Parts: sequence; C-alpha cells; structure tokens
Amino acid sequence: MDCYYTGVKAPSPLRPLPAPTFRSELLGDLEWRGLLANVSDPADADRHFLEPGRLAYIGFDPTADSLHVGSLLGLVVLRRIQRAGHRPVLLIGGGTGLIGDPSGKSGERALDPEELVAAAAARLKVQVQRFLDFDPGPGGALLVNNYDWLGKMEVISFLRDVGKHFPLGAMLAKESVRTRMGRPDAGISFTEFSYQVLQAYDFLRLFHDRGCRVQLGGSDQWGNITAGIELIRRVAGEQAFGITHPLVTKDDGAKFGKTESGTIWLDAEKTSPYEMYQFWLNTPDSDVVKFLGYFTFLGRDEVADLADIVAKTPEEREAQRVLARHVTALVHGDVAMREAEAIGAAMFGGEVASLGSAQLEQVCRAIPTTDLTPTEVAAMTVVDLLVRVGAAESKGEARKLLAGGGITLNGKRLVGGTEILSAVPALHGRFWIVRKGRRSYFAGRLVGHR
Repeated sequence: MDCYYTGVKAPSPLRPLPAPTFRSELLGDLEWRGLLANVSDPADADRHFLEPGRLAYIGFDPTADSLHVGSLLGLVVLRRIQRAGHRPVLLIGGGTGLIGDPSGKSGERALDPEELVAAAAARLKVQVQRFLDFDPGPGGALLVNNYDWLGKMEVISFLRDVGKHFPLGAMLAKESVRTRMGRPDAGISFTEFSYQVLQAYDFLRLFHDRGCRVQLGGSDQWGNITAGIELIRRVAGEQAFGITHPLVTKDDGAKFGKTESGTIWLDAEKTSPYEMYQFWLNTPDSDVVKFLGYFTFLGRDEVADLADIVAKTPEEREAQRVLARHVTALVHGDVAMREAEAIGAAMFGGEVASLGSAQLEQVCRAIPTTDLTPTEVAAMTVVDLLVRVGAAESKGEARKLLAGGGITLNGKRLVGGTEILSAVPALHGRFWIVRKGRRSYFAGRLVGHR
C-alpha cells in the first residue's frame, strides 16, 4: 500500500505548492489547508474523489455527553466532504464506546456503564445535526451507530469470520498497542487490544452496506484505519482508502481545547457561546493562520490576506476576530455568535451594566466567579469582595488597587472600598463584576436569594 505522508505536525496552510499534488477538489483543499497527514494509495484515492457522490466516514465515540473542540476538526472535515460534492457518513460509536480506544492513551480507560454510553450516543446524534445536511437524497449525510451491528454480534461467529483475518504480529505492531506493551506500569488489556478489530469491522460493514470505501480520522487513528483497509482487501478483495488529518496542537505545546476553566465543549449548556468566542479570540498569533485554514471555510486568498495582517499589524487581532466569528457561528449559529461578540464589546468597552441577566450568566461561566450568600454580602465590604473573588491576595493589596484607580465594579471606577457590598447596586440584583486593570475580570454572584 502506497502512502502519502507529510508528518503529524501540519505545515502552514499557506506553504508554497509548486504544483498541486491532487486533482480532486477535496484532497486539493485538504492539502493546502495542511489537513493531510496520511493518504493510503494517494493516486488511486485522488482518482476515487474525481467522481462525485463518494461516501467517506469518520467515527466519534460517545465518551461524554457532548463533543468538544478537539472533535470539531473531524466535523469540519465531514462538512468539507459534503461541500466538495461527496456524501459524508458520521458514525457514532455506541458499540466501540463501550470498549475504549487505546490510541493516544497511556493507561487503561475506565469502562462506562452501558446505559451511560447509550445516553451519550443519543445526545451526540442530536448535537451533530447542525454541522451537516442530513436531508434525504443522494447528497444527504448519513448518520449511523455501530452498536446496531456490534451489539448483535456473537463471539464465536466474530472470531471465526473476522478475527481470523488479523495476524497477531500486525496487531502488536500498531503504535497504540506497542507503546502500551512497552510500559511495565500499564500494559493493555485484551478489551482495548481488540478495539482495532472492532473499528476495522465498522469499515467493512460500511463498505458492504453502503459502498463506503474511505475512512478519515486523526493521525492517531492511522493504525486502526489501515486495519480496516486490510480487512476489506482480505474479505472482499477490494480497495479502500484511509486519510488522516494532523492532531490539533498549539505551537507552545499546550493541549488544544483546554483552558483554565476546563474543556471547551460544543454544547452551549457546558460551554457558553461567549466562552467559545473568547477561546478562539485568544488564539496566539503563531496559531491563528493555521487554525483559519483548519476550522473555517475561507478561501486561500482570504486566509493569505489575514496572514498579512497578522504579520504587519498583529495588535489589531483581526484574524482572531474572524476566526472567533466563523467558528462560534458554525457551532452555535449566527445569532449566538453576534450576542457573544456584543457581550465581549460591552465587557471590554466598560459597558458591562448594559448586559442582561442571561448574558451575565454567560460571562460568569467564562471568568473566575465566586458565589456569595446573602449573609456574606450583608457583612462584606468592597475590599472584602476583591479578596474573596481573587482579584487581590490580601486586604492591603485590595486597598492599594483601589487607591491607584485599578478597580472598576459593575463598570464604575472605585477609590474607597469601605462601602458595604450590599449598598452597591448589584446588576440585576445578583452580579458584581470586578475588572482589575485592563483585562482581568472576576465576578461575585449572589445565590440563595429571592
């Protein structure tokens, strides 16, 4: 099997291409964006995608009741497949989610109860609807759940009909297995060892049932994907293709999709649109051009123009704003995106008092927030509040900040700080928003009141 390989670390989406490697619209688009890590039999894969209406799938295991931004790239790739005139297949791993993929994991996963995985799979089915066009018809996306076939399999039949096609040496050579086998403190159970067989069988089922010959995923899935390609060759004598995109990383080595407040989820109940917008707005200059190529549907010239702005006037952060707008709208819709942008403008423009209660709740989820009881508020001074919410480490520091004019409370600059907090009007009767300096925000939120 021939393989196109650029390496796990993606090049710049604007790297010079003296001549396009691929003729098909889809692979050409993925290439310039830096979204190709591996392509099996690249010349044949390219010819395959010259015909419209080709099926290609990506699987998502329901390891939580929401996908997160680490999964977003796979959803965006599926959308690119559909925009290029092909038919994306989104597989929910209701079956494989009961087993756990060892790829990229240093230790054994805890097995979730079957009912928990089923509930998470049901929620993911709803969540992914907004990213693709699932309308009936030849171009509509397909949504499948591998529990529909894995949950019905009998052990003896599976070992005879599927397991016999997997040489143990090849299975042990997979990176996800080899790295775990070499660790005396961890190792790998037979349960997780068998994951690659189940994923390969998914590919075979989609090939037989739907005529799907292409599986995509992150570069850590390459071993599992090639196992499926080989299974299709052995069982059906047919060619299939695997394509991987680089895992999303940040130039500073920090884990993508994590903030001080935790994981950035695609569910608005877990991560508000304002938090989502701010996450992308805070993208470093060193990452923003790459992420524009990865996560937006801007053309190459548009990305190049924004790259020029980053190089010449990075302080404008125009590229970050474009990235934040596009991704927040993709995940939550245009209305939520515009509201998130308005909240940010009010916060950093000193107009926090203009925000509604629901908007301030979004703000509280994005900044350090301390819940306060009515009893606490009744005896608390502004100085006490600054210490309580973390804006100052001591009352002495709080007084210095106030004396220096470095504190605003609900949009008004304070100097004294001896006022009882209950005498300072709370926004909507509940919120005290503290700004320290130009960009550091903290909140006190009244709870347990009527």
